[in-house]
Amino acid sequence: VIDATSLGWGTRVKGFIACFAIGCLCSLLGSCLLWVPKKGLILFAVFYTLGNIASIGSTLFLMGPMKQLKRMFEPTRLIATIVMLLCLILTLCSAFWWRKEGLTLLFCILQFFALAWYSISFIPFAR
Repeated sequence: VIDATSLGWGTRVKGFIACFAIGCLCSLLGSCLLWVPKKGLILFAVFYTLGNIASIGSTLFLMGPMKQLKRMFEPTRLIATIVMLLCLILTLCSAFWWRKEGLTLLFCILQFFALAWYSISFIPFAR
């Protein structure tokens, strides 16, 4: 079963590139939608968050889902993972449930830094 469901390296790279490109496109689209009157900040928060999730998800193609999850929650990057996931969730909560524009923008900024910190945690000796 494992051999029948595993992807070849070329397919994995194509999946990574496609998913990462979709993530970048969503983030760029969110930035453009920021200037839409009244709903712009909510649209920005949604598309920016979806873009970050797609970008993180793109690495699933390279490592595989289980290895990615194990590496995400290793002790050396546990705090970075938790902060990043918390920022993703709080961005959407502040946009949809709390409807606080200032908090939404703050959590988007924190989301950017949390994702950068999380990404750097995968580079040896970068921490």
